[in-house]
Amino acid sequence: MALVTGASGGIGQALARRLAAEGAALALSYGAHAEPVQALVAEITGAGGTATAFSADLRDPDAPGALARAAADQAGPVDILVSNAGLGRRQPLEEITAGDFDEMLAVNLRSPFLLAQAVIPGMREQRFGRILFVSSGAAFTGGIVGPHYAASKSGLHGLTHFLAARTARDGVTVNAIAPALITGTDMLPGDPEELRERVPVGRLGQPDEVADLAAGILRNPYLTSQVVSLDGGMHPR
Repeated sequence: MALVTGASGGIGQALARRLAAEGAALALSYGAHAEPVQALVAEITGAGGTATAFSADLRDPDAPGALARAAADQAGPVDILVSNAGLGRRQPLEEITAGDFDEMLAVNLRSPFLLAQAVIPGMREQRFGRILFVSSGAAFTGGIVGPHYAASKSGLHGLTHFLAARTARDGVTVNAIAPALITGTDMLPGDPEELRERVPVGRLGQPDEVADLAAGILRNPYLTSQVVSLDGGMHPR
């Protein structure tokens, strides 16, 4: 079973559809927007797949563990975790409060950690697991959303390497994907027409392209402890 957080957004929906097409049973979580996820569940189940929606406020430190338990109880052991939920409210440096900073890290960094902490014991027991964190190009460059956003996404990279090193011998891979300037999401930091001029390929990325790369990462048992960027060539590495 694959647990996908942030399934109400464009990238989350694309990830869920791709995993469903690969035959995975899905547990799809959402925060404030239930309708897109419920519609996606109906779409997947109507096509013969298996999907269930779960509400979770990932700002609550108890929510990630509760979500992982509820998903496993209802849909079976978590084989794949795609931690995609993210908060990306743009704020200037001078206006960011301690509460703003803490909220950003709670959703973007603490909840992925707590989800991974909850599912890794079961993955180790079954000798198989795939964990994928959805980061951002801002983790490499600082971006323009805000320092709290960049810090939270950069923290995912350290988390990726720490967990990967300690689970590789158990058949568990841990990686991150860092997309930048993806259309169809609510996290674009500006006007799409202006932003595309910054991209060497001449356009914004598509959620399906993120899902394609994610599927390849999840399929590959020899790939672990990697952060793979997807940014149309803006920041070669």
